[in-house]
Amino acid sequence: MYQIEEPYYFTFLISVPVIFVVFLAIFWWKKRKQKQFANPELLEKLMPEKSDFKSFIKIIAFLFGLSFLIISLTNPKMGTKLETVKRQGVDIVFALDVSKSMLAEDIAPNRLEKAKQIISKIVDKLGSDRIGIIIYAGNAYPLLPITTDQGAAKMFLQNASPNLVSSQGTAINDAIEMATTYYNDDEQTNRFLFIISDGEDHQEDASSAIAKATKEGIKTYTVGVGTAKGGPIPIKFNGKLEGYKKDSKGETVVTRLVESTLKEIADKGNGKYILGNKTQATVDYVEDLLLKAEKSEFETKQFSDYKDQFQWFVAIALFFLIMDALMLEKKTKWIQKLNLFNKK
Repeated sequence: MYQIEEPYYFTFLISVPVIFVVFLAIFWWKKRKQKQFANPELLEKLMPEKSDFKSFIKIIAFLFGLSFLIISLTNPKMGTKLETVKRQGVDIVFALDVSKSMLAEDIAPNRLEKAKQIISKIVDKLGSDRIGIIIYAGNAYPLLPITTDQGAAKMFLQNASPNLVSSQGTAINDAIEMATTYYNDDEQTNRFLFIISDGEDHQEDASSAIAKATKEGIKTYTVGVGTAKGGPIPIKFNGKLEGYKKDSKGETVVTRLVESTLKEIADKGNGKYILGNKTQATVDYVEDLLLKAEKSEFETKQFSDYKDQFQWFVAIALFFLIMDALMLEKKTKWIQKLNLFNKK
């Protein structure tokens, strides 16, 4: 098993094909200019030891060296030992509403970012609990399967947006039904589902899905983000406001927090409704709830003793860079003597 400590540096790899394209352009330009001053036979006599093949070998060696040097900057780490660890915790699944109404800015910075803040801060408070994330709008999609890797949960959470779902709406039924498939430990007695939404546009009755989830021992809590006064849904391009969403009559759509829907879901799910506009108060409530919950013991396998491996990539990079530096753009005499191409 391996880890990448600084994946950002992978973006520098784009320089490799760029440099190669520039090299080809310069190589072609030189050839064209040479033909303007002399024919190929005369150039061969003037530069008998000039080797185009060596030029390509040198640039390839340089690019290999550069590539391995960039990879070393990401600091790859290798897990050297697989351990079976016993943990105690609960299973928690977050169902995050990413419909476009969640982009309303009636709470700062907007409803979706507020929901992400709440989840992220709850994850920071977790111990050895397992966590999974579902996103939903017109359909539900698994964002992260249930795992003990809380760092991965926060990373995937940052990418949650309306662009990840193919259709708009609020398919709460799909989200709840998908959540029931996340709890893969039959011995886990405490299963929590937190639905974070503005409660708007829940067109379907979630009673059957909630009943199924409750039967499987899942406690469903709902967290409302937004205000009763509501706000328009901004339309942005590259971060710049271009206007607000309008209905078929050309009037600006105002989206509001619908607490009644979320309260009904929580009541039927043996949970409670939480107003999530105050991040810290919400996090404190959930933390207290999870601390009081009975913890079940489970086993998980994980790699440990991660060791840095960047030095191997640095060594390979130095080999190719030294090879590039020492190699001359001249034909190799001993290869010429072999006369591989039967030249007279």
